[in-house]
Amino acid sequence: MSPKSKTKKLEEKVAKLEGSLEDERKRAGKYLSQLKYARADLENLQKRTQKRIDEVVSRANGRLLMQLCPLLDELHLAIEASNAGNGDIVEGVEMVRGKLEKLMAAEGVSPIEAIGEPFDPRFHEAVLEVETHDQPDGTVIEELRKGYKFKDRVLRASMVKVARNPGSDEDQEENEDE
Repeated sequence: MSPKSKTKKLEEKVAKLEGSLEDERKRAGKYLSQLKYARADLENLQKRTQKRIDEVVSRANGRLLMQLCPLLDELHLAIEASNAGNGDIVEGVEMVRGKLEKLMAAEGVSPIEAIGEPFDPRFHEAVLEVETHDQPDGTVIEELRKGYKFKDRVLRASMVKVARNPGSDEDQEENEDE
């Protein structure tokens, strides 16, 4: 084989490889362009979805706040009546509280039962332990602040005092020693 024919074959191979390289560059550019469009579509979808979520939350909040407005009006009226000496403010405030409790129940908010129940850290926040022989150890004996659940989720734990029976600790220690 002559050097000219070798050179010619190499040049043909180089031209063929350059052609293949150019085709691959075009295909890579096409894929990159598709990827950019897909990414932009995804970002737009995320923005639209977030906007819809924000709108739903805003509507729900607005609906709840509209239901609270009459309660606020009634509180204002109760305070005005009390200032004018035309009624008992306690009665008016109790009525408003009752309406607010009904509204919260309708929205799925319920109070957490605490007094007389065994202490449960999922629902109760113990702030004091009180030594007593009247209640079993670990029983909630007083509720300092009411707790609430929204459906099955705790909104706010009840702040409670818990019974501590001093005799139960000694009994446990004696049982452990035996």
